[in-house]
Amino acid sequence: MAKTRASSSGSAENPQVWIDGPNSYKLGLQNGKVVCQNAKGNQLATLPAALKEDPTTDQLQALATWLDDHRMECLHTVERWMLRSLIIPRQTLIEVWPDPDWRTALENMVIAPSSDNGKVDRDQYGLLKNADANKGVGVIDVDGESKWLKSPCVAFLHPILIGELEDLRDLANDLGVVQSVEQLYRPVFRPEKEQFQLNSIRDYENGEFEQLNFALGVCKRLGYPVRGGYATCKVWEGTSPLEARYYVGSESPESQTFTGDLIFVDDKQQAIAIREVGPVTFSEGVRMASSIYAKRKVEKKEGAES
Repeated sequence: MAKTRASSSGSAENPQVWIDGPNSYKLGLQNGKVVCQNAKGNQLATLPAALKEDPTTDQLQALATWLDDHRMECLHTVERWMLRSLIIPRQTLIEVWPDPDWRTALENMVIAPSSDNGKVDRDQYGLLKNADANKGVGVIDVDGESKWLKSPCVAFLHPILIGELEDLRDLANDLGVVQSVEQLYRPVFRPEKEQFQLNSIRDYENGEFEQLNFALGVCKRLGYPVRGGYATCKVWEGTSPLEARYYVGSESPESQTFTGDLIFVDDKQQAIAIREVGPVTFSEGVRMASSIYAKRKVEKKEGAES
């Protein structure tokens, strides 16, 4: 920065830091945007023209972009931990906890203690509330009691692996818990008995989209890559990845399309039976298919209210 002296204002809990800019202006970041004060200390609604091209403004905007990327990377990393029910060293949580973006992503996630060799005690899970070098990892258990986990590692559980999921949801409601990464209220799906012998799920076929472009847009917004006409969702469950594939169409982007079946393939790209699909992979695959299918074209019934 051109000058290093800074002043602060705002509340004690969330002070606003100001950096000296040209012509007695002060510059700062607020909600990811560069803002400024004039010489009288009044915050202006817009940046004066003289500041828009100033190097200090460019550097602050670059910092805002970096901070936003960092925030998203924290969220995506914690989501990957949850999707794979990964076992994370307790020390890792302690080291990243002071970072507000990491803490926002981690707080209230359901974790369970784990040994170094990967043995998870799913009876001792709770909502992550704190991480301290001396005390361990603080959680609130399903009974609403606070406790500290001293295990060397913890596992971030996919909701389908949480035995008392409904009880935890009730507790979260009572406590007003908010999760930045969808876990507790993530829709979960389990195969019906008759589906175990099938090689595909056909419950989400024939979803109509006026254009393939519309279906591809839905897949993009929901975060599902499309390859060879299939929306895809790769899940690591165990030692090898499996991939759920839901057909959305492969014709001209402007042509009408209808969704097809949901299949699962192994790391050799071979389709496998539903009975060979792990619970997390099945749940995430059906979640993908149902989410895309829900955006299909639905004809309004004659006389229905608009």
